[in-house]
Amino acid sequence: MRYWLMKSEPDECSIDDVLTAPGRRTPWSGVRNYQARNFMRDEMRVGDGVLFYHSSCAEPGIAGIAEVASAPYPDASQFDRASPYYDRGAKREAPRWVNVDVRALRKTRLVSLAELREHKALAKMVLLRPGNRLSITPVSAAQWKYITGRLI
Repeated sequence: MRYWLMKSEPDECSIDDVLTAPGRRTPWSGVRNYQARNFMRDEMRVGDGVLFYHSSCAEPGIAGIAEVASAPYPDASQFDRASPYYDRGAKREAPRWVNVDVRALRKTRLVSLAELREHKALAKMVLLRPGNRLSITPVSAAQWKYITGRLI
């Protein structure tokens, strides 16, 4: 099992939105970074743990626990001309972008970015590296255990 931190803007898709969605599940679509895409395409497996992170908001932070709920499949938004995620270079026979479904397990108290920075055990967390802007980052088993066992 692997662990991930997945960022979403809460005005686009919040932990509450996913908790009230059918099956408490949503496609993690619109990812347009190759490294984040490769994590979904090549490394994520059904059942992997997810720290659901609210970003680009007044107080960014971990807002819930989720899990990867599907194998990767083509992101339909890449073919939709009306979508902000449309990619003119993507081909149906060779899709460029994928998504996985994510199932929300529970909402947590918000563990802010500032609070995460206060914990020495999390100092090497990819999220906390200067300049990191990836929407999906790996989380080590030790970091997952620390966050879920001590902070949430």
